[in-house]
Amino acid sequence: MHDVLVLSLVDGGECGTRVAVLHCADTLREAGARVETFVAGSDHEIDEVLSRLDGPPRPDGLVFPDDDAKTRLVVAIESDGQLRHVIRRLVRRYAPPPSKRPDDIATNRTIPDLPTIAVLPLADTSLVTGLGLPRTPAEVAAAVLGRQIRRLDLLRHDGGSVTLDGVLLGGTNEQGTPVAWRGRIEVDDAVLSEGNDPIVALSVANAGGTSTLDGLPLHVGPKPDDGLIDVAIAVPVTHKPLLGKPRMRFEVRRASGRAVAVTPHEAELPYLEDGVPGTLTRKRSWWIEPGAWSVYTAWREEER
Repeated sequence: MHDVLVLSLVDGGECGTRVAVLHCADTLREAGARVETFVAGSDHEIDEVLSRLDGPPRPDGLVFPDDDAKTRLVVAIESDGQLRHVIRRLVRRYAPPPSKRPDDIATNRTIPDLPTIAVLPLADTSLVTGLGLPRTPAEVAAAVLGRQIRRLDLLRHDGGSVTLDGVLLGGTNEQGTPVAWRGRIEVDDAVLSEGNDPIVALSVANAGGTSTLDGLPLHVGPKPDDGLIDVAIAVPVTHKPLLGKPRMRFEVRRASGRAVAVTPHEAELPYLEDGVPGTLTRKRSWWIEPGAWSVYTAWREEER
């Protein structure tokens, strides 16, 4: 018998939202699980639920997740940004300080394996759709009671947060036309721009949510579990045919690696990260945490 925590980041005011969460909880109880439901409106309330996933005390004083998965977690969300916030709280809870890094963390990671979660989508989200995760309350309940999981890469950055799907840097004017900006873009040892190019879009992708710009493919099949960051910039260039007037087109430069550094020359550079808008005012670096988080993906009768 499993203990299952159902954490909703939505206040439940919408009837459809409340019904979906209750349906998932009822299905879990019918399957024999002990279920508790929570609605969290603050980091403190989220952290109180996540603390139930802690493992036993360690000799080094660090707090790590329980490897035995005695308690399982369902997160009900309306947006990728809400899911990212929960993962961010998990990282803040379990990431050790650099000075106390233990030997049982993989050499290519800064955090331990985060607790596996099930995602209950209360609205369409690009990440849930792109990963092909269970969508209905009954499917999610079945998945969290099973043993099939999918490990996924996580992007951390020096701003203190995380990225699940991707970030698109650059803005548009009032007419919706991309506004060019300049900055130095480095992917591992490769340089996509020294800082002199007029960049109309920069995509730092883990999955496929930031793969196009006005129909232009910036990435070719980014994978959320290959241990690589996919980076692409779009630069306008003038094409001069033999006949006719010069035409503007976009040149896309791509690279993949374990880390990317962006040094904007603009005072403020708008971006959209996992669907959440923000503004970059200084250099930022992202790095990959291979397989750091995971989701319950399916359930089979023989696993029961």
